[in-house]
Amino acid sequence: MGIDLDAARVARLRESVRGAVFLRGDEGLAAEAACFDPTIRHDPDILVAARDEADVAAAVRFARENDLPLRIQATGQGAENPVSGGLLLITRDLDALEIDKDARRARIGAGVRWAPIIEAAAAYGLAPVTGSSTSVGAVGYTLGGGLGPLARSHGFTADWVRSFRVVTADGELVVADDVTNSDLFWALRGGKGGLGVVTEMVLELVPLTTLYGGSVFFDEDAADEAFRVWADWSASLVDQATTSAVFLRIPDVDGPPPPLRGRSLFSVRFAFPGDAAEGERLFAPMRGAAPVYLDFVGEMPTTAVATIHNDPEQGGPSWIRGHMLDSFDRALADDLLPLIGTTAATPFLAVEVRQLGGATHRDTADGTAVGGRASTHALSSIAADPATFGDAAPAHAAAIAEVLGDRISAVTNINWVADPSDPAAFRCLWPEEIFDRLSTARAAWDPERVFAFGPA
Repeated sequence: MGIDLDAARVARLRESVRGAVFLRGDEGLAAEAACFDPTIRHDPDILVAARDEADVAAAVRFARENDLPLRIQATGQGAENPVSGGLLLITRDLDALEIDKDARRARIGAGVRWAPIIEAAAAYGLAPVTGSSTSVGAVGYTLGGGLGPLARSHGFTADWVRSFRVVTADGELVVADDVTNSDLFWALRGGKGGLGVVTEMVLELVPLTTLYGGSVFFDEDAADEAFRVWADWSASLVDQATTSAVFLRIPDVDGPPPPLRGRSLFSVRFAFPGDAAEGERLFAPMRGAAPVYLDFVGEMPTTAVATIHNDPEQGGPSWIRGHMLDSFDRALADDLLPLIGTTAATPFLAVEVRQLGGATHRDTADGTAVGGRASTHALSSIAADPATFGDAAPAHAAAIAEVLGDRISAVTNINWVADPSDPAAFRCLWPEEIFDRLSTARAAWDPERVFAFGPA
């Protein structure tokens, strides 16, 4: 059940903003609140689709004055749970994007996805430290830390943020950087939410035009041995290279390339932002691990970075469970194969192990609130059949977690957690000292808890 909002107050809000305002039941609300996962359907009391920072400030003031919890959605890619009640603020139309080639910086609005940033930066021989999917909103991804194909060579995306523009809980616009509101700047790089509405961030770009990367696929008969080799090979890989391994069960439907449809495959992903000949040498052991079914690894422009992971560009149902790990080796690979291998009976469309380390283990000089830096790997399991979301997927994820055992890290980065409203899960999103400092920052910047984030 929702609440009855004062009609006069709603009318004043509508008059004060450029964007659209919808109440529960209004035609157009569902389309405005749509998520990448169509099974998630938001049902707020009121929705504000902001067109600019003034709209954001008006929405925040309205939420505070009417005692409404406020939640934020940009592209809808990161939505894991439906919003029920309160005010839902949509920031998708805050789509400013500017490249300062001399300063090597990008000014990025809250609604901008990675793809246009990559294209705009490439015109000047520059690249962002991006995520694996270029259809994801850059700001929301970065607020949690951000681990992409350049993770081991360049670290978390949050490490490259140089400033934010933020609407605070009192509806005021502030700048947060290493000099101004430095406590807020620290907290937003990894703290994710409960601090304000980020309307814009400035991200430092790196000079990079090409990389040696892509993915290879091994058919069912070669998958197990290739996974074991990957565990050994990746353990001695140089920090400049980033890799992940994924078991895929690709449905026989339109969308995936014909050679992949209807097949169970094992794929190794690789990215090396250096000399192509050296990249080829580094990757050679994986090419020799077992007969290769398809090989898409080679020198590529940075504009093709999304092809390394080939994450879906179109939305669909998904159920995801993630863990950060303290170690991964051939013994664990063997233990996991009965649950995730190509012949395993599993509800998961994909189970991926990403290698971390290198730059992800090193914090910035001024420090960030990123959780999960100590982990060596991350594992994620993804189901796509809604019929499995209630029982089969959770049960199989629990079986995987049992095998992982004490290798599961005490801290799991928030971008890998499906439900940060769960108190036990929330407590494990940052090391204790960062958790406590974030709690202090949230209490200072949002003492009335206008921004709904974490456990109630």
